[in-house]
Amino acid sequence: MLNELQKPLSAKQIDFRVQSINKGQYVTILAYKDARVDMERLDEVVGALNWKREHSRDNHNCTVSLYNKEIQEWISKEDTGTESQAEAQKGLASDSFKRACFNWGIGRELYDYPLIQFKLKDSEVTKNGDKFRPSWGFNLKEWSWYTEFKDNKLTFIACKDVKGVVRWKWGEMKDKKFLKKPTKTEKKQYNETPTQKRNSEINEKFEELEEAKKASDKESADAIWDWAELHGHTQVLDRYISLFGDVRQNF
Repeated sequence: MLNELQKPLSAKQIDFRVQSINKGQYVTILAYKDARVDMERLDEVVGALNWKREHSRDNHNCTVSLYNKEIQEWISKEDTGTESQAEAQKGLASDSFKRACFNWGIGRELYDYPLIQFKLKDSEVTKNGDKFRPSWGFNLKEWSWYTEFKDNKLTFIACKDVKGVVRWKWGEMKDKKFLKKPTKTEKKQYNETPTQKRNSEINEKFEELEEAKKASDKESADAIWDWAELHGHTQVLDRYISLFGDVRQNF
């Protein structure tokens, strides 16, 4: 069971976001896991009825317990989280849960990830005073990521931008398919105008918000709000408010 819990998360299960952009236009990317990934791994490995989470100290601490059928007892691991900038209590509960799951080995390989840093193109950054921010031309969510592991240790990681160009890589790769240049068909798909791409993104987020509303999934909706706020998609923010009210409103 522990081996299955500690199996490295795939690149598709990892989220990547901009941490900072320095004056030389070098971006630093942060790799992290979402709490839903922890829940899915626990459900898959131990079963939805064989684990539980308990919060204490006003959500600062979280205890994740797994039921051991052999000894018929709950085995627990606990850790402490930190508040998020958006919703303090919700972010605190989520962070303490994710940290407790790190103790069980879920996503622990993230601590071994190298520094992800590379230079952005002029079209991918915008300057605000003496600081740089991502521009419309830098849509990190649409990038492709690829990882390889050996004995649960990261041996290779790379990313491609929306045009299929490898922008950064680390380590030695066994499967060279990811590094191949895009085909003519792929290039044609990449040649959408910025307006077309922007409209596609907005429509996609509209659909995701509608689905989140139907499922009463406030966490997913809040993630879309954060993304829209970062990229300046005011239409998405307006749709969020029309469906859920203020960003701090709970169900």
